[in-house]
Amino acid sequence: MQVLRTPDKQFVGLPDFPFEPHYVDLDTGDGGQLRMHYLDEGPADGETVLLLHGEPSWSYLYRRMIPVLADAGLRAVALDLVGFGRSDKPAHRDDYSYQRHVDWTWAALCAIGLDALTLVCQDWGGLIGLRLVGEHPDRFARVVAANTFLPTGDHHPGDAFRAWQRYSQETPQFQAGQIVNGGCVTDLTDAVTAAYDAPFPDDSYQQGARQFPMLVPTAPDDPAAPANRAAWEALSRFDRPFLCAFSDSDPITGGADAILRAHIPGADDHAPVTITEAGHFLQEDRGDELARVVVQFVEATPRSAT
Repeated sequence: MQVLRTPDKQFVGLPDFPFEPHYVDLDTGDGGQLRMHYLDEGPADGETVLLLHGEPSWSYLYRRMIPVLADAGLRAVALDLVGFGRSDKPAHRDDYSYQRHVDWTWAALCAIGLDALTLVCQDWGGLIGLRLVGEHPDRFARVVAANTFLPTGDHHPGDAFRAWQRYSQETPQFQAGQIVNGGCVTDLTDAVTAAYDAPFPDDSYQQGARQFPMLVPTAPDDPAAPANRAAWEALSRFDRPFLCAFSDSDPITGGADAILRAHIPGADDHAPVTITEAGHFLQEDRGDELARVVVQFVEATPRSAT
């Protein structure tokens, strides 16, 4: 597997991003290694909040949430998925699969030694994170699902997602910053937009971002469908605290929260939260508010009660 590494100079001087990088080495599956980046802020003995981003963002998405979580005494760990942020980027699109993303992320959690996790997941962070909750439920103390879902391909993905999928494959220039900006209610500054472009010096670094939309199961015979169905079976027995915190202006995942709540027993005792005036990337639009929701949820559901 050919692996690319974004030069460190790309990440110098990013606005509102003072965090130190951390890395863990993972097996590629073919005898090689790749490096995954993560942020680790707040007290080491605090309850751990795992922040998983989606497409085409990276841990920069959580920069407004991390200080709120850390100030509340929580340990905030934000991964960069393989192919994104400061993590290594396999150079060929066929190196990326749904299963590999799940395996890489699980391997990172084990290597870092994370346990008793509060998962906060959005977009592909949920496609990976909810799979992991289904497969390793004892590793997770509670879940906050934000603008995400776990598709099996058994239902139409929606016109908005189909349009995004087509765009991601047809656009000659895949501009991550503009894509994130288009998924927000607020308008990003040029500097913030550039920060989302920073991991991708040229198109050769974008193969994972280009491939992600094509890995979402949209048909019943998708390679990832059986594993996701099995995860749903496990989630139907997940009775630890589960909170849906969706925004009010996301055409991609709108309504998915009702399905999660209907099928996951841990959501029964926790009224859903709606983050108003926020788009798909609610961490950008209302990151402080979402972080406070997470803090309150952790405080209201002590681990001894899970």
